[in-house]
Formats: sequence, C-alpha cells, structure tokens
Amino acid sequence: MNISFENPDKINGQLTLTIEKEDYEKDVEKQLKDYRKKANMPGFRPGMVPMGLIKRQYGEAVKVDVINKLIGEKLYGYVRDNKIQMLGEPLPNEEKQKPVDFKADGPFEFVFDIAVAPEFKAELGQGDTVDYYDIEVDDELVNRQVDMFASRAGHYDKVEDYDPAQNDMLKGDLRELGPDGNAKEDGVVVEGAVLMPEYIKVEEQKNLFDGAKLGSVITFNPKKAYPENDAEITSLLKIDKEKAATMESDFTYLVTEISRFVKAEVNQELFDNVFGKDEVKSEEEFRQKISEGIKAQLATDSDYKFLLDVRKYMEDKVGELQFPDAMLKRVMLKNNEDRGQKFVDDNYAASIVELKWHLIKEQLVADNGIKVDDNDVKNVAKETARIQFAQYGMANVPDEYIEKYASDMLKERKNVDSLVDRAVDVKLIEALKGKVKLNKKSISLDDFNKMMQEK
Repeated sequence: MNISFENPDKINGQLTLTIEKEDYEKDVEKQLKDYRKKANMPGFRPGMVPMGLIKRQYGEAVKVDVINKLIGEKLYGYVRDNKIQMLGEPLPNEEKQKPVDFKADGPFEFVFDIAVAPEFKAELGQGDTVDYYDIEVDDELVNRQVDMFASRAGHYDKVEDYDPAQNDMLKGDLRELGPDGNAKEDGVVVEGAVLMPEYIKVEEQKNLFDGAKLGSVITFNPKKAYPENDAEITSLLKIDKEKAATMESDFTYLVTEISRFVKAEVNQELFDNVFGKDEVKSEEEFRQKISEGIKAQLATDSDYKFLLDVRKYMEDKVGELQFPDAMLKRVMLKNNEDRGQKFVDDNYAASIVELKWHLIKEQLVADNGIKVDDNDVKNVAKETARIQFAQYGMANVPDEYIEKYASDMLKERKNVDSLVDRAVDVKLIEALKGKVKLNKKSISLDDFNKMMQEK
C-alpha cells in the first residue's frame, strides 16, 4: 500500500491511497472461509458449499467491505501518526477520483480531500490582562433570598374580606346569565371556581371585585375580563376552547371562600426548613448561610463571564484565520443533507466563529495540561443538581438525593457530553485565573445581569 499527502496551502490537503491485491487478499479469503462455514444452500451440507460458489455469490461484496475498512484504518492512522489536524471528515476528490472496478484485482486508487486546521499559537500568561467581575452580595440580595424562602414556606389563611393589595384568592360559584339578567336555563354552572382578581387584565372588570366579602355576589363578564385569553376562560368555566371563543355572557360569582397568602415567619422553623434541623440557630446565622450560598452560586456566574471574556480576548489576539471554506462547506452539506444548501449558506459563517474558538480552546486545554476523569464529570453533575434544587428553594437536599440525581443525569448520553465539556471548562477557568493578570471589577447582581443580557 502506498499513501501520499499533499498540503500546498496548509489548509487544503489531498491524501491518496493506492491499495494492491496483497493488501486485502488475505482478509478477503478469511471472510469467505467464514461465510463457507456458515453457508446453508440447498443441495449442500452445512459447511460443504464449494468455495467457487461462495466467491461468485459473496466475493465482490466481501472485497468491497474489506477494502473500505482498510481505507478507514490507514487513512485515519496516517492522519494520527503525522499529526494532521483534520477538520470534519475526508471526502472523495470530485475531480481526481476515478471510478473503481472492484471486479478487478487492483491496484485501486482512492483520492480524498481533507480540510486542515490553520496553524496558529494560542498563548496566555501574566502579560495578558482579562476582566474578572466579582458580584457583590449585599443586604438587598440576601433580603430577596430570605423573602423567597419565607414565601416558599408560606401558607394560606381564610379571611372574610377581599384585599386587592394582598393578591387574595377567591373561591365561589359561577352561574351564566341570560340576556334578561337572570340565571340562564341550561347555562354554564361551575361550583368552587377559583379566581385571583389581580390577574384580570381589564381594570373595569377587576375593580368589580373590590370590597367583596364572604357571601358577596359579583356580576362580571369573563370575555371582557380576559379579552385575549380564551385559555383562561376555558379553564375558569370548564368549557372547550371552541365554546370559550364565542362565550359573551355575563356571570354571577358567589364568593364562598377568601384565602390570603401569608409568608412564613423568619424563625427557627424556617431555619430548619431551609437548612436542616438546628443547622442554624439565629437570624444572623441564617443570613450568613444564605450569603455564603449566594456567593458560591455567583462565583459560577463570574467564572462563566470570565471564560466569555477570555474567548473574546483570545479571538482578537489570534486574529483572522484562513479556513478551507469550500471543503468545510462540502462537509457541512454532507452532514446536513436533509436541510440542503440554504442551511449551509445561512449557518456557515456562525459555524466558523465557533470552530475558531474550539481550536483556540483545544490549545489552551493542552497547554495547561487539562484532563478530566469520571470523578470530575460526576462532581460537575452533582453541582448541577445542587444548583437546580437551589433554584426551587431547596437548599438542604440530602447527599443521597444529589448522588442519585447526578447518576440519573449521567445515564443520558446527551447529558454526558455537556457535562464533560463543563468539567473541562471548570478546570480551564481555574488554570487561566492563575495564569493571566485579573482586572477585578466589583459589580451588583442587577448590573451584572444587565451586562449579560446585552451580550
């Protein structure tokens, strides 16, 4: 076998493989013998089919299979051994690849086009300065978190008077009225219908509930109250969406119950509910524990922004790179045949932006000796689980639940790939924070969020 590689412009490579009969002959014979052992043809005992018949029936297909496998092994082996940074996959050369007659013994010549990554050097050190945003954990931020915990642990009390300022929830009986203002015969009736007047969009209809008490009867029009939300009418009146679209009737609403949400008191019961029995003994400790948790979460956000800034800094530092556009567009089209050429035309530029960062990041990872193992990936999965639970106000989830949640995440292949990427990012961020000069900036969470939204 002969392999040659040409790369005159450094980014468009052409690899030629010439396969001789002796390269594939033994493997073809071996496979045909295996076929003969298993062949079951009328008129012959198992394993006794003449080899000539086996070759006539299976010979060419086996030869093609063996040669294709040989091409893959040798091509990728050559790329690996010669440290060619191939982008995408090799494709047959449309001009030089001649038709192959597999009925002949060879030699067979295969010519492939290869997209090669541009050569550049991505380096970072103390001579490089990158912004790092420290997000402030102030009293207001802690107050918000305390309020969230108190709200999550809150409850509803029964009251007798409706107060719009308290977002009270009403429960009552709905009856459809006819044109004469009386209850409509065979009209819609809903017992125990739940209403929160504060969510009514039209002020005129919302105000009809002001001053309501237990036993009050309010007449309102659901269609006018929710003029652009047939789904709300469907849910309230327990009717189908087609009927809701044409419902114009007034309804009476007899108030049978008024519930007012009351936040939990900031006391030992709340401390235990959030952090576990006797983990916190005072409001001061409670706020301190909350502050520490917020800092840990915000540090992740700061690190993420740091990596974004490293990316921008390195893309500018590396400058414009020349890519084998025509070849990469062919690869992209092949991988998206169902979407067609328009998809390639619309998305190629964005894919090159991502490819450039991918190549830069690969060098940074290699230069900093970043490696991740199963334990690193598992730790990222557990941290992801903790963050997700924390978003629902669950700050005291037992370790065994975190462990199980993380294990379930790792059972999904799509999750594993993203978690591996995240584990690499975590280690890369820590390495780069210790390598470059950090231009630290203090910022409020609100300003940080506004900055991120502007990106």
